[in-house]
Amino acid sequence: MTTEPQRLSLRVVVPPLGSRQGTVECRPVVDGRDVLANVFDEGPAGDPRYLLGPDAPLRATDTPREVRLAEAECTEGCCGAVYVTIKREGRRVIWSGWRNPDADDLDLPEFRFDVEEYEAEVGRASTDHGWEWPARTVARLLEERLRGHADLLAAWECELGAVSAWHWEPDRINVFLFHPRRSAIREGRPWLQFRMTLPVSGDDPAGQADRLAARLTAEDPCEIAEVSGGSQEFARRLGYSWPGPRRRRA
Repeated sequence: MTTEPQRLSLRVVVPPLGSRQGTVECRPVVDGRDVLANVFDEGPAGDPRYLLGPDAPLRATDTPREVRLAEAECTEGCCGAVYVTIKREGRRVIWSGWRNPDADDLDLPEFRFDVEEYEAEVGRASTDHGWEWPARTVARLLEERLRGHADLLAAWECELGAVSAWHWEPDRINVFLFHPRRSAIREGRPWLQFRMTLPVSGDDPAGQADRLAARLTAEDPCEIAEVSGGSQEFARRLGYSWPGPRRRRA
């Protein structure tokens, strides 16, 4: 094992817009080598929205943390995934403990990075949004605004699930909401998931995010959303179609 620190590069890969093939990936490259390329071909690397950001799992701490870097297209339970344990030790960040729950022969070495270079690269990748298309930018900004004002959605007994933009639908975003809250699933209480598909233009993304946030919090968003999951009997009791575009008026 070399005693010299290695260099990490985080590359975001975006499929052609409008194509149904592929997915957005954050691929780790060490010393010019794509770490996953030769050891896992069952599915993509993780989406940058999950691997990067202020509380990103790729950020190293003194407490070891296992991070999933890739997952099979058919789900981890079917064909596996790639995990690595990340920890900081003094002036080094160490990637070790590689595993694939579906295989015993994941052959990857321990990687050691200079802590300052590592943190700089994770920080760069987390703030570099140059790869985004307009709808993806609007989705990111809208989610930031809604999570920053969760109390406004709570007034409608709603909780934000996610705001997503998919490359095969480059001119729209999808907003997912839970009613009354996501915790109802874990607690075994009735719940519903709502979905809104909203068009996005080429106008200023920040302005669009502001307007959509104002719209979604000014009135009950479930009145303009469709039921996309949850407890069927609960939906019917509240007067919603299953599935359906909106609440049935009396």
